[in-house]
Amino acid sequence: MKHSLTDNDRIFLESRVAEVEKQTGIQIVLATTKRSDSYIEIPWKAFSLGVSASGLPVFFIGLFLPLWVTNTTILLSITGMLAPGILLALSTTVFRSVARLFLSKHRKETETLQYARSLFLSRELFATKERKAILLLISEFERQVVILPDTGIREMFNPEAMDKLMAGMIEPLKNKSIRRAFEAGLIELQQSFSQQGANGSITNELTNKIIAEDSL
Repeated sequence: MKHSLTDNDRIFLESRVAEVEKQTGIQIVLATTKRSDSYIEIPWKAFSLGVSASGLPVFFIGLFLPLWVTNTTILLSITGMLAPGILLALSTTVFRSVARLFLSKHRKETETLQYARSLFLSRELFATKERKAILLLISEFERQVVILPDTGIREMFNPEAMDKLMAGMIEPLKNKSIRRAFEAGLIELQQSFSQQGANGSITNELTNKIIAEDSL
């Protein structure tokens, strides 16, 4: 995946944010993060799976091909069980695709939502005069999109509208394009609020710059 937006991507998206804000009257904030949590349990899950999987062959070899018990055979047995677990655990720290195999759908959805809520509060996106801000967050490792509208526009987002907006962003994200995912979200917001007769506003209360947090 293209894990960070280029300068051209940022310039384009920030100009699109300003354009959509003028047409809809809402305050739009785009944000990306490398990951929403450190997921320290992932290497341990991988290690456990590797040891468990390699332990069975070692057990059956000892059962059906009995050998004299020596220090060497004991060492080889232990190494044969631990090595796959260690290698699998290390691979989760190097390859994101491997690490994702040990991350449940519920866990990644919970963590990205929690991260988005924390970001919404820490950046004080609730501070707009009419509470018409909306946060569009993309968490790259989880490949998740979170959309958080403030109270002033929340009623406009029924489940159907939210699902449509989410689906429009997730599809490009699956194709490894963060820029196109944000583009799709902005287009959907523009169309949705225009259809609902939202009044445009020239007051820009929040920055149009894309928030990029890569601390985890």
